[in-house]
Amino acid sequence: MISKTYAPQEIEDKWYSYWIENRFFNSKPNPDKEPYTIVIPPPNVTGVLHMGHMLNNTIQDILIRKARMEGKEACWVPGTDHASIATEAKVVAMLKERGISKHDLTRDEFLEYCWEWTHKYGGIILQQLRKLGASCDWERTRFTMEPDLYDSVIDVFIDLHKKGDIYRGHRMVNWDPQARTTVSDEEVIMKEVNQKLVYLKYEMIGGEGEGQGVVVATTRPETIMADVAICVNPTDERYQHLIGKEVLIPLINRAIPVIADEYVEIEFGTGCLKVTPAHDTNDYELGKKHNLPIIDLLNEDGTLNEKAQILIGEDRFVARKKIIKLLEESGSLVKIEEYKSNVGHSERTDSVIEPRISEQWFLKMEKISKPALDNVMDDTIQLIPPKFKNTYRHWMENVRDWNISRQLWWGHRIPAYYLKDGTIIVAKSKREALRKAQLEYQLFALTEEDITQDPDVLDTWFSSWLWPISVFNGIKEPDNDDINYYYPTNDLVTAPEILFFWVARMIIAGYEYKGTYPFKNVYLTGIVRDKQGRKMSKSLGNSPDPIDLINTHGADGVRTGMLFSSQAGNDLPYDDKLVEQGRNFCNKIWNAFRLVKGWEIDTNLLVPQGSVLAVKWFESKLNVTLSEVQDHFTKFRISDALNAVYKLIWDDFCAQYLEMIKPAYEKPIDPITFEATLEFFDQLMRLAHPFMPFISEEIWQNIRGRKANDSICIAEFPQAGQSDLSLLNDFDILFELVSGIRNIRNAKNLSPKTTLPLAIRTDSKARYESLAELITKLAYIEDISFVEGESEGTSFRVKSDEFFVNLADEIDVETERENLQKELVYTQGFLESVTKKLSNERFVANAKGDIVEKERQKLADAEAKIMTLQEALVRLG
Repeated sequence: MISKTYAPQEIEDKWYSYWIENRFFNSKPNPDKEPYTIVIPPPNVTGVLHMGHMLNNTIQDILIRKARMEGKEACWVPGTDHASIATEAKVVAMLKERGISKHDLTRDEFLEYCWEWTHKYGGIILQQLRKLGASCDWERTRFTMEPDLYDSVIDVFIDLHKKGDIYRGHRMVNWDPQARTTVSDEEVIMKEVNQKLVYLKYEMIGGEGEGQGVVVATTRPETIMADVAICVNPTDERYQHLIGKEVLIPLINRAIPVIADEYVEIEFGTGCLKVTPAHDTNDYELGKKHNLPIIDLLNEDGTLNEKAQILIGEDRFVARKKIIKLLEESGSLVKIEEYKSNVGHSERTDSVIEPRISEQWFLKMEKISKPALDNVMDDTIQLIPPKFKNTYRHWMENVRDWNISRQLWWGHRIPAYYLKDGTIIVAKSKREALRKAQLEYQLFALTEEDITQDPDVLDTWFSSWLWPISVFNGIKEPDNDDINYYYPTNDLVTAPEILFFWVARMIIAGYEYKGTYPFKNVYLTGIVRDKQGRKMSKSLGNSPDPIDLINTHGADGVRTGMLFSSQAGNDLPYDDKLVEQGRNFCNKIWNAFRLVKGWEIDTNLLVPQGSVLAVKWFESKLNVTLSEVQDHFTKFRISDALNAVYKLIWDDFCAQYLEMIKPAYEKPIDPITFEATLEFFDQLMRLAHPFMPFISEEIWQNIRGRKANDSICIAEFPQAGQSDLSLLNDFDILFELVSGIRNIRNAKNLSPKTTLPLAIRTDSKARYESLAELITKLAYIEDISFVEGESEGTSFRVKSDEFFVNLADEIDVETERENLQKELVYTQGFLESVTKKLSNERFVANAKGDIVEKERQKLADAEAKIMTLQEALVRLG
């Protein structure tokens, strides 16, 4: 017996356990089946489920469940990413709470704490995905730091170094002083910040300028001690006489030259630029051009070092405040202005980024990235929606060498070893490095104690760019059964913000190591935003807890709710009403099934003519929708596919079909119509299953007896058959007719159960004769007659046919006449406005054809309605 109310909490755990026990989600290579593969964008081990994950993984689950039902060998590989910076920050914070500093630990001791964290928290998000209904092959779960994946990353580094694509060099990098590591350009978030623009004076030395000063404006006065020049535009008449002379840096009185370069904008600021190559990217390039020295006055943690000469050991922002005071006291401060500018922040720690010259490892990108650009531009790999191709092209055409080293301990340690003379040997282990040193450099007396490994680890993305290959062990065993069968994968579902970070790099790795693309389609989801359009985040407190939502509304309600308004690449404006709508949809399905299962069957009953037609109609409607849904899936319009399913179930099946075939109160139903209805329910649940896995399984199992260990998730996805378009058209007219009669009842405040007579003026008498039983049932009509001319009663039109409902003594004639007169005046005014628009030659000539045609249809409809209203007034006298 199916319970009275839909209680998702009672069925979700039950069915998920059942699916896992029966290993429905597990996959292995099967030459008799077409593979369908998705690799999960691996969430950070530090992560917990958020709304973006919910949307992303719901879409992946829909795709994988549909493929499984279509008979494909569906494989969805789950896993997590070690997330070097984020995890290390979490572990450092945990140690701080315990009174332990990272710097008091050895590397191995610190890594033990990292593994402790990972084992304790790393699997939380994967467990939460089970609550969502994610049908991953959990036995294939991978982690970027597990041995095989670790080895794969090291092997790729060694291979690319051997090819000459990886090198070590000094570059200006983005430095995160809090994490004490470099971060990539893509990990720098620009934020508008209120700052102070400080104007300060540099005194001239000797000559005509003695005692005079050059005024410079800067937002970073704490870096003046690292200045190596003042630069002016050579065409700036104000400063031409100063070029080649020297000025003194305030407070430390070190002499620096005045140089000229067209880079300086005459109109910007004072027209004088302080040049600090160690602490500004543009200054660094200017310094290289003019052979200027480099003075780095910051330590790794953002404090001032001894090269600053003053305020040594102070934090950069504390030093900024103090130096302004010192400048004021020394008389070097001219003025201060409030100033807004964009400042780079670390995506991981939110610390203000410092441009810093550092020796790092880099991967040459220009040559290796070319196939990844070409094959997206020619749609070998499709970005969905395609609007992201322009962004992708811009990134890839302006690609810079990838800084792949990070100054952290948690991660894949760079396999580079240094001899005491600075010689670098890239090898898989210290023993192998020693062997290479002995053989290649004839250093036979060398021991492992004479060799030091690079302390840095690789950028996290340097492991995840191999993800579609490494999860199938395709780097270590390039010809194994899994990689040969599952690669390339089919679809990738991810967020646009990691299009370059991750997607482009996976494509690069795919062509480099497998000679082909890693996936055929990239579905880019939008960002989940609140009603005010803000991105959801913990810091803003505007994001609901996904698990709380699931506990309240059920997983199916949340899944469908999030998808109702989520088109590819478009941001999702989240509203609690969406998941409430999802939950209501579940209740609607549940109550409809309870209604049907509650009917008593009488095997002696014949099938009513109305039920015969209703079954044929819904079969056609179902087939039309199945074609629509399939088309939406091929175009990755997942939200549109769901909305088509929603309309079919809620409007066509529940609101129309069940009303047409349901027996009278406490009366039985015939067995043929009942069986047809159960079969429809079976197909509808199979159609809905990818979107709503739990409720569809519960109902499907209760429709009829199932074999042991059977499940809807391996049942066939319904296929579209033929549709009777003529019948569908007849039923559209039927529903409009019924709606017209119901409107009359509502307008006259008549009971919906009051039976009324209906007269029809039509050239299609046969249509209404075949539909008579349904008209009578749905519109509560006592008898139907056909007339040639006018008839008594209130009238309305559907297309070219006219219908008369004789309300006899049910209405007040005078009130009815007034209402008709008001409607006539309104319609005549509407007709006049449409006529005026269509008589405008410019409108007709310039508007799209379909818009003009719609206006002409409005004209015809208004004219027909006016005629009907005038005739009704005549009949009233």
